[in-house]
Amino acid sequence: MTSLVIAEHDNASIRGATFNTVTAAAQCGGDVHVLVAGANAGAAAQAAAQIAGVAKVIHADGAHLEHGLAENMAAQVLAIASSYSHILFPATASGKNIAPRVAAKLDVAQISDISKIDSPDTFERPIYAGNAIATVQSSDSVKVITVRTTGFDPAAATGGSASVETIAAVADSGKSSFLGQEIARNDRPELTAAKIIVSGGRAMGSSEKFNEVLTPLADKLGAALGASRAAVDAGYAPNDWQVGQTGKIVAPQLYIACGISGAIQHLAGMKDSKVIVAINKDPEAPIFSVADYGLEADLFTAVPELIKAL
Repeated sequence: MTSLVIAEHDNASIRGATFNTVTAAAQCGGDVHVLVAGANAGAAAQAAAQIAGVAKVIHADGAHLEHGLAENMAAQVLAIASSYSHILFPATASGKNIAPRVAAKLDVAQISDISKIDSPDTFERPIYAGNAIATVQSSDSVKVITVRTTGFDPAAATGGSASVETIAAVADSGKSSFLGQEIARNDRPELTAAKIIVSGGRAMGSSEKFNEVLTPLADKLGAALGASRAAVDAGYAPNDWQVGQTGKIVAPQLYIACGISGAIQHLAGMKDSKVIVAINKDPEAPIFSVADYGLEADLFTAVPELIKAL
């Protein structure tokens, strides 16, 4: 029984979600192999070999793999899939794009967004926006899995000594091509990896108020900034700050929710945070039901006072 983790990387280093997925793979039993498919990605393959618990890294290099296009990545996974009992992807935008293609081609049922592994064929995953946990048992010979990374601790980035095997890259499928990208530069921690998150909701009222009130608090704490869907839809914050069922799933050490009512879709994205602090002037706000500390107050008064106290 051997598991294959599909690494996410930038052709030079391994992205954080991969470390959590390695932990999940190790709990499936047997050896853990990691596929690093990219262009001139030797450095990423070497970094993957250092991950604790990884037995072997498989490195496929080709220009058409540089940007992780789903069609080409799926073909690369399928080329070696027969050697594995479990194929695991992080439940990120990339993983959710590739995994269904692999599962369909293998004619197996994908097991999505797992948060716990009970046995090599039995998994737990949240349903109904996290209000219930489903236990799923699969009899498929190959399990194609996406992993909710907040459900698993990251594997150590160092301490491993895996061998690196280079394989031939599959041919370009020709079904899609990379045209360009616009990258948002941010000096703050990446939202899904941040230890502290300061998040704002519809009550912020405007993008100006959002930045004026929450940015100083985030600066004080060295925190990432997040937002509810309502705040993003209203234009108060950029789309990549959205936390929730249709945004990013986070589990920081500290989550500070300012002016967020706590709709079920938002709670699904952050209720696994270690400590939740809610500031809201509505005593009936659902956010208080999951908060460890709740402050019933006007955020425009409370947040500046909090900043002064810090």
